[in-house]
Amino acid sequence: MPAAPPQAMSQCARTTKHLERCNTTLRQRVARLVRDALSFSKKRAHHIGAINLFLCFYTLMRVAA
Repeated sequence: MPAAPPQAMSQCARTTKHLERCNTTLRQRVARLVRDALSFSKKRAHHIGAINLFLCFYTLMRVAA
């Protein structure tokens, strides 16, 4: 039995969980964030564009559901 009773999570901890979930989803679905060889962007603008494209598509799919 723990000595102290469990306490509620702080707002900061909840925000961290949300951000970590977002980062994990990005890493799993955007290959450019995982591999350096096959899906590497030579130009930073292309890299950012691929991430923005995914975020727009992901947001539209979540709104539609």
